[in-house]
Amino acid sequence: MSDHDEKPAENGGDPRDGGDDPGSRLRKELPQEVPPASPAAEEPPKEPEPRQAPDDQSAPEPHLTGRQRLAQGLWPPRVTRAQLIVAVLLFGLGFGLAVQVASNSDSDSALRGARQEDLVRILDELDDRTQRLEDEKQGLEKQRDELENSSDQAEEARKQTIEKERQLGILAGTVAAQGPGITMAIEDTKGTVEADMLLDAIQELRAAGAEAIQVNGVRVVASTYLTDSGKGVSVDGNKINAPYRFKVIGKSQDLEPALNIPGGVVQTLEKEQATVTIERSTDIVVDALRAAKRPDYARSSSQ
Repeated sequence: MSDHDEKPAENGGDPRDGGDDPGSRLRKELPQEVPPASPAAEEPPKEPEPRQAPDDQSAPEPHLTGRQRLAQGLWPPRVTRAQLIVAVLLFGLGFGLAVQVASNSDSDSALRGARQEDLVRILDELDDRTQRLEDEKQGLEKQRDELENSSDQAEEARKQTIEKERQLGILAGTVAAQGPGITMAIEDTKGTVEADMLLDAIQELRAAGAEAIQVNGVRVVASTYLTDSGKGVSVDGNKINAPYRFKVIGKSQDLEPALNIPGGVVQTLEKEQATVTIERSTDIVVDALRAAKRPDYARSSSQ
C-alpha cells in the first residue's frame, strides 16, 4: 500500500477516540450533563404544624378608642398630696378673686343703674370738690403775696396767725363754729344701724367739704373713732343712741347730694330699714367742744 493510501487512515479515526475533529473538542470542553433527579428522591414537603388553641387568659385586649383611653386615665382619679395642696390653693385664690369681682361689680352696678340726673349730680359734686381745692390754692397764694408785699410784714403775719389759729380751732373742735349747712336725723327703730355706717356718713361729709360736724352732742374731729356699744354706738368713748342727729357746717349744695348718691349713705341706711331725713339751713351752730390735747410724740420740726 502506498503512502497516499495510509494518510487518510491516520486522520480518520473514531471521533470518540479523541481525534482532532472540532466537534470532538467541543464535547470535551462542555461538562457532562447531569441526569435529572428522580421524583422519588425529592424530599416530601413538611406539613404545617397544627396551631395550638390560644389560651383564654392570654387573649389580646380589645382595641380602645381615644375617648375610652382618656376616660380610663381620668377615672378613677389618682390624687397625690401635692396635687391636693395645689388644688386647695387654687380654690382659695379663685374664691378671693370672685369676691373681689363681686364687690367691684356691686359698686359699678349702682352707677350703671343710676338715672341721668343722679350721674349729673355726681359729676357736679366732683367739679365742686375740684373748685374747692382750687380756691384753697388761690387763698394760700394770696396770703403769700400779702406777706411779701406788705410794708409791715410783722403785723400782717400776726393777723394771719390769728386767723389760722381760729381755723385750726374749728377743725380741732376747741372753739364753737357757726354757718350754713345741713342737719341729718337717722331713725333706727330696728336697731340695725352700726358704727361703720355712721363712720361712712362722716367720711362722705368730710369729702364733700364739711368743716365742722357734731353727732348727738359729740364733736367730730380728726382723731374721732366709732365703735358698736350694745344697741347703740360709741363716739370717742361716749355712748349715743338713736335717733342719731348730725349737725354739719359746710356748703349745703355739696353736702346733701353727697349723701344721696346712688349706692351712698342714704341708700345703705334705707336698706337696713332706717329712716333718714336731711334738711338744709343757713344757720347751723356746732357748739360741742373738745379739750386741746397735747401730742405724746409729735413735735414741731420748725426751728
